[in-house]
Amino acid sequence: MLVSGLLLVALLACLTVMVLMSVWQQRKLAGKLPPGPTPLPFIGNYLQLNTEQMYNSLMKLRDRYGPVFTVYLGARRVVVLCGHDAVKEALVDQAEEFSGRGEQATFDWLFKGYGVVFSSGERAKQLRRFSITTLRDFGFGKRGIEERIQEEAGFLIEAFRGTKGAFIDPTFYLSRTVSNVISSIVFGDRFDYEDKEFLSLLRMMLGSFQFTATSMGQLYEMFYPVMKHLPGPQQQAFKELQGLEDFITKKVEQNQRTLDPNSPRDFIDSFLIRMREEQKNPNTEFYMKNLVLTTLNLFFAGTETVSTTMRYGFLLLMKHPDVAAKVHEEIDRVIGKNRQPKFEDRAKMPYVEAVIHEIQRYGDMLPMGLAHRVTKDTKFRGFFLPKGTEVFPMLGSVLRDPKFFARPQDFNPQHFLDENGQFKKNDAFVPFSLGKRYCFGEGLARMELFLFLTTIMQNFRFKSPQAPQDIDVSPKNVGFATIPPTYTMSFQPR
Repeated sequence: MLVSGLLLVALLACLTVMVLMSVWQQRKLAGKLPPGPTPLPFIGNYLQLNTEQMYNSLMKLRDRYGPVFTVYLGARRVVVLCGHDAVKEALVDQAEEFSGRGEQATFDWLFKGYGVVFSSGERAKQLRRFSITTLRDFGFGKRGIEERIQEEAGFLIEAFRGTKGAFIDPTFYLSRTVSNVISSIVFGDRFDYEDKEFLSLLRMMLGSFQFTATSMGQLYEMFYPVMKHLPGPQQQAFKELQGLEDFITKKVEQNQRTLDPNSPRDFIDSFLIRMREEQKNPNTEFYMKNLVLTTLNLFFAGTETVSTTMRYGFLLLMKHPDVAAKVHEEIDRVIGKNRQPKFEDRAKMPYVEAVIHEIQRYGDMLPMGLAHRVTKDTKFRGFFLPKGTEVFPMLGSVLRDPKFFARPQDFNPQHFLDENGQFKKNDAFVPFSLGKRYCFGEGLARMELFLFLTTIMQNFRFKSPQAPQDIDVSPKNVGFATIPPTYTMSFQPR
């Protein structure tokens, strides 16, 4: 009895000290950090945030506190940047200070600061430099990769023809195709569309990606120190991420057994060769954990973002048949019906280019961006951000900045066309982010979106089971990611 009483007193004493330290630290920084709602110990600003509408909750705080404000996600202190000007000032004008990587709690369960996407400092620089160079060697952004995309587009057209106009969910048709492009680079080969292991991998990627957009996913962002030990849907996301890591590990082991150091077949081989070269370097970042997790970064990012963007795009084109008709007209006029589209056609197709940009803008795939972290004590717009402070560059607020887009809430390709119908660039088009940590897969994604969309629409008309006015294009979930609604459609030969 005495022991339990002493334990209770000790626990209460610890909690009291933690509360007092939390309050003291907040007061110490008050007036230096950007303004924001007053947090409570442990739960932060949970009461001011709706985890089902996290992006909108943060936008409401922006309306009250301005484009730069501080919010507490549980114990996590985050500075939120809204609008083109604030995001550019941080990620471009003060690029070095804002180049650290913040947390993405679901993925951090697996990555823990390893791999090219979720690392910081020298590790991130070395892995990023190596990844860009190696991907370029394997045709990234060159004619070689264009031919792979065209070949994969041909397989996709045949798969759609095989549906014979039935209404289908296009999700895995698209993810199989997009994933095969990056797979040919990182693994040296494509998967057969009916490969059960491949379909299992795609389901794992989709499941973990969608979890980050849910209410529970956002709740996990706030309270992951406790929630990672509790039952719930986060455990399924962990299982899926673990399954993906296990698959990559198996692929690496296969490559190790058959490696020819003089003839790398793919990204994994190139990394293995670099590991051998740096065996005696005590500070090397080229070791097994970074190999497995960098490969997973590329495989995941190279699959899910482009395929989800296309899935949203098809729905928007069925909602706006007038836009689809103009796309068909431009394809028929510039490319015709008898040859495969080429990436160089893009220069003569301003309307298609505008539509693709508007799909990306409206689809807003990562509305809160990947979290950054300041690498040292930083002054920003008269505020003080202590070293290690997390920063959310709200890419969605840039893509919907009314100073740059006349009707930001509407799907309207005119946002990217001038008065003569020619394509016009827009500085607030930032789906790939900005600065030192921009997405280096941007070139591949642009090529894929153009070639896949034009090839599909050259061959098919899209039909929805609903009338255009009845199609709901509002997203299914918006959290770390934007997830389009589930739907069916028919691919009707032209």
